[in-house]
Amino acid sequence: MPIKALGLNQPTRHLFFTGKGGVGKTSLSTATALALADAGKQVLLVSTDAASNLDEMLGIELRNSPVPVPSAPGLSVLNIDPGVAAETYRQRVLAQMQAHATEAECATVREQLSGACTTEIASFDEFSSLLAGDAAAYDHIVFDTAPTGHTLRLLSLPQAWSGFLKDNDRGASCLGPHSGLKMQEARFNAALAALCNPALTTIVLVARPEHSALAEAARTSIELRALGLTHQQLVINGLFKATDPHDRVASAIEALGQQALAAMPADLRALPQSTVPLRAFDTVGLPALRALLTDAPPAGEHARPLGDAPPLPAAHLSALVDELAAAGRGLIMVMGKGGVGKTTIAAALAIGLVQRGHAVHLSTTDPASHLAITLDGDMPGLQVGRIDPKAETQRYIDKIMAARSPGLDAQQQALLLEDLQSPCTEEVAVFHAFSRTVGEARSAFVVLDTAPTGHSLLLMDATGAYHRQMTREFEGKASARVVTPLMRLQDASYTRIILVTLPEVTPVSQAAALQDDLRRARIEPYAWVVNKSILAAGTHDPLLQARLDGERRQMARLAAGLAQRTFAVPWVPQAPVGLPGLSSLLVP
Repeated sequence: MPIKALGLNQPTRHLFFTGKGGVGKTSLSTATALALADAGKQVLLVSTDAASNLDEMLGIELRNSPVPVPSAPGLSVLNIDPGVAAETYRQRVLAQMQAHATEAECATVREQLSGACTTEIASFDEFSSLLAGDAAAYDHIVFDTAPTGHTLRLLSLPQAWSGFLKDNDRGASCLGPHSGLKMQEARFNAALAALCNPALTTIVLVARPEHSALAEAARTSIELRALGLTHQQLVINGLFKATDPHDRVASAIEALGQQALAAMPADLRALPQSTVPLRAFDTVGLPALRALLTDAPPAGEHARPLGDAPPLPAAHLSALVDELAAAGRGLIMVMGKGGVGKTTIAAALAIGLVQRGHAVHLSTTDPASHLAITLDGDMPGLQVGRIDPKAETQRYIDKIMAARSPGLDAQQQALLLEDLQSPCTEEVAVFHAFSRTVGEARSAFVVLDTAPTGHSLLLMDATGAYHRQMTREFEGKASARVVTPLMRLQDASYTRIILVTLPEVTPVSQAAALQDDLRRARIEPYAWVVNKSILAAGTHDPLLQARLDGERRQMARLAAGLAQRTFAVPWVPQAPVGLPGLSSLLVP
């Protein structure tokens, strides 16, 4: 069976694929699910990523209920869509209330259930139901998770909510009455037990042979072990071996991979591990996915002559910095799929603005922040920060307690503090921190390195929900002048969105989908940055030549009107880490 290539000789019922964005979690999890189904098992493939590209990979429309995959008997796919899950959750809570609550009480709860907390708990509720027995018809459930930071949050929630609900049946939280949540307590506890049972659950840590991906996999391994998820193994995806020692580009790529593996953190070395070589084909479609874990090419795949279309005429990154600097101040949000180099591009843009005489605040909304590692140094004029979920949560709790405690007795204060210990408080606190950061751009440059697409979209949902709430509260009040974070994001003179992609089919498609989502919110992206392009590198390695053909096709998609402005960053043999390395990206 092909999955033996991943060391999954006796796969458990639950298989979680997790890792840094861009390492190939979706490809490997889907190939694994397909191999299990081809072996006669009933398999459910579940995406917990709000920006999943499973639909493109499998050629089907994803829904919040299982969808059979044509030409793959036994395989069904489910996408936990946060918006759909939230609406389903709202309707269920309100239905439970309506028999014994007034219309005013229902309206209050409906308002409480309109925020980002509800979106998170609703997605988590569906996730828990799969672990707690609602998918009994399947032999295996394979989870294709969101990038690391969001996944750690998801996998920590069973423990967090079980602790919060224990002996707590009083009051009401921002998720409505606690009694409604208490009905879910048994499910949350069952989910926690399943996750921590090594006979039921395997965590597959996926990494590329790159220092940053391996370091993040090691941190993830440690954090998951602390949560009780100890049954782990490591898969190194995309391992490259040059066929011509005289090809400078190919030799450099191979050497970088070997160096990263040699420096692998000790926590990862102790895990069972396997490798998957870099493939010449895109992992889109069943033939390619079936071939991914074997040595054979995809069925029906034939060598194609390289196209002679020239690369997309794209300006240098320094030209983008010049355009941004001309505004004098503003918010620059760098967005895209995990693993495309958002942090690198955000840091390079911030350094370029400082070099042009501007003070810059560089921050991140990513729970798995890499800014400190990427910068590896200090620069006069550059303030580096991070929206730290734990620190912001405590700051928010202290602020609420200070504001409300004076009018409450000791019992009421204890009840308020108990409610604020809810795991969803973190989402509210992060949104408030995001709002403060957005506001700083009124008088200076703020460069914001965002979390991978799915997590960023949830933050944008919170921004939209807050805007709607403020609009309702101040409607008809002529003296009120309300400027919400969403209004600032929609203001092209205030905010410039930079979409970052790799010249590969999945990152380009996800950036295009993100662009569509932003446009629906009346936010127009300013520019695209194509990162790590090797079109002009001059390689003649057969495998890299085949991949270059795919790069040309993606460049053609951008040239056909997908991007209004396009800037390119070439592939470099040394990772652009540290101030000198980042500055080199700005030299034409």
